[in-house]
Amino acid sequence: MLFGDIWERPGLSKRDRSLITVATLVALYRINELPFHIARARENGISKEELAEVFTHLAFYAGWPSAMTAVTIAMEVLAESE
Repeated sequence: MLFGDIWERPGLSKRDRSLITVATLVALYRINELPFHIARARENGISKEELAEVFTHLAFYAGWPSAMTAVTIAMEVLAESE
């Protein structure tokens, strides 16, 4: 199982894994998986401000369209959770 085997390994915190996962999904434009992992990132301690920084950083490395799509998705996810 992905979450049981990978997410529970001791080498990285769940917070770090969430940052890596969100960044990877944005860079690969995996928009179907992104809402779940943005919500999970928040549960794992990633702040809204940190998500914004991730998306800003990725705009320059993964491209503006991928980053802006992620921002739109994040705004929807965050609105639902508040």
